[in-house]
Amino acid sequence: MSCNDNSLDGKVALITGSAKRLGAHTARALHAAGMDVIIHYRRSREPAQALVDELNACRLDSAFAVAGDLAEIAGIPNIVAKAAAWRKRLDLLVNNASSFYPTPIGGVDEAQWDDLMGSNLKGPFFLSQAIAPWLKETRGNIVNMVDIHGLRPLEEHPVYSMAKAGNAMMVKALARELGPEIRVNGIAPGAILWPAQGLNDATRREILNRTALKTTGSPDDIARTILFLARDAGYITGQVINVDGGRTTHQ
Repeated sequence: MSCNDNSLDGKVALITGSAKRLGAHTARALHAAGMDVIIHYRRSREPAQALVDELNACRLDSAFAVAGDLAEIAGIPNIVAKAAAWRKRLDLLVNNASSFYPTPIGGVDEAQWDDLMGSNLKGPFFLSQAIAPWLKETRGNIVNMVDIHGLRPLEEHPVYSMAKAGNAMMVKALARELGPEIRVNGIAPGAILWPAQGLNDATRREILNRTALKTTGSPDDIARTILFLARDAGYITGQVINVDGGRTTHQ
C-alpha cells in the first residue's frame, strides 16, 4: 500500500456558505489536509475574500471564491461551471449553507417557507444534481450539513426542522442514486456554535444538560468529521453521523 493512498493533495472541494462559522472552519481543515478549496458565499463577499487571501498566503493559488444564491435554481449551473473551470475537476461538495430562524405556528408566511426550504433542502439538492457529473469523474463525495433537529424538532422552528429532516433523507436517497461512483453522507451537529441571533443562558444550560458530555463541541469536531468522510471513509455512504456530545441518547 502506498503511503499516500488517502492524500487529498491536488483535490478540490466546494464548500457552500463557507465565508464564516462552520463553513470557514471546514474550509481551513480541508485546505490544511492538502485540498484546494472553493469558498462559496451569497452576500458575505468581504469575509469570503479575506478567507481566500488567508489560505492563499499559506499556499499559493489554493483558494478561490464564487458567489451565488442557491435559492435561485436557474443560477446553480453557472456556480458549478465557475467552480469546475478553476481546476477542471471537483472532488468534494460540502452542502453547508443554511438559513436558521424561528417560525412559530400561526405566523409562518410563504417567504419564510421558501427561504428555509430553499437553503436547507431545495438548493442543496439541485446543486448536488448539477455537480454530480464532475464528482462521478473523480469518484468524489458529497457531505450534507444536517442537524439534530432534523430528527428531533426544535420548538418554534417547525419549518427549519422539516427542511433538515428532508436533508437527512436526501443523504440516503442520493447515496442510492449516485453510487457507486459518488459517496453521499451527512453530519448532524449538536451544540457546536450557538445561533448567530443568540440564546439566553437558561436555554443554553437546558441544551447542554440534554447531552451526555454536558459541554459544547468545537467547530473543529465538525471539520474533522468532514475530513474523515472525505478522506478515510471509502466504504461509508448514506449515513448521517451525529456530532452532538451524546444529545441523541437523551429524550
